[in-house]
Amino acid sequence: MDRRHFLTASATALATLPRIGAQTPPSTPAAAPAVAAAPAPKIRHRIGVSTYSFWGFERKEWQPIEKCLEAAADLGFDGVEILQRQWEDKSPATLLKAKRRAFTLGLDLMGYSTHQGFVSPDEAKRQKNIDETIGYLEEAYQLGIPTIRVNSGTWGTRKDFDDLMAHRGAEEPLPGYTIEDAFRWVTDAYAKLIPEAEKRGIVMGLENHWGLGRTPEGVLKVVNALNSPWLQVTLDTGNFLEDPYDRLAQLAAQTVLLQTKTYMGGGVWYTLDLDYARIARIMDQAGYRGYISLEFEGKGPALESIAESLALLKTHFKS
Repeated sequence: MDRRHFLTASATALATLPRIGAQTPPSTPAAAPAVAAAPAPKIRHRIGVSTYSFWGFERKEWQPIEKCLEAAADLGFDGVEILQRQWEDKSPATLLKAKRRAFTLGLDLMGYSTHQGFVSPDEAKRQKNIDETIGYLEEAYQLGIPTIRVNSGTWGTRKDFDDLMAHRGAEEPLPGYTIEDAFRWVTDAYAKLIPEAEKRGIVMGLENHWGLGRTPEGVLKVVNALNSPWLQVTLDTGNFLEDPYDRLAQLAAQTVLLQTKTYMGGGVWYTLDLDYARIARIMDQAGYRGYISLEFEGKGPALESIAESLALLKTHFKS
């Protein structure tokens, strides 16, 4: 074929090819089957145990923190929340020894449960509690613990804690004062504590724990007034004695540590039949990804009850 015939044949062949981008009528494809939206993946939480679960203020053989650490590791917990009042000795050497032991056992020290009260007209008393809480923040810093449980405190108008529990946590203000006075005292105290928490990198979690924390509205009134990432919520499943689920849901989005109560053998002050499948859904829907901390508060044998509680929590928060 000479050059002229070759070019003519090539041009004819090219003219029969579809142009790039040209719309050619395709064959009609079968409709794609509808794909159901995949369910959101379940959050799998790490589970810890409070040393309070072992000690319970009365089981003297369980007061040593290191004994609780050993048991927590043997039972298969991921971490431990230390009850500050449980220390037999709070020297720096003792704290650092516990920190080292937790590390060698493969446990996180993930929470520090402390006590304080600011519901008092006595400014000196409130300042004493502020100073003590700064001390707790420093202890947590030395231990490498990222969050501490804090309280509002109570009016103290019930004769003791047993009497307070007999009244479902309700109490009257001191004569001559109002609930608004209490909110002002508590908010002012935490305004002073937030800078101390921030410089140590520790989040304070205000617990729904009697006093102003008896209701979710009370907790949120303090937390929202200060609007700080260093003051959030420690949420206790056992401290709303009526209608717990809606109340837990109100605090779930601002929770930094979830404390989960169990009552094997019957509770000391009361027993709640808590639906942990429902609670797990509430926390998942709020996007909570943090630790679950067991607080066993029953009369059953400590080790057996704590092991049973861990199995319960694994069912709803791990699987």
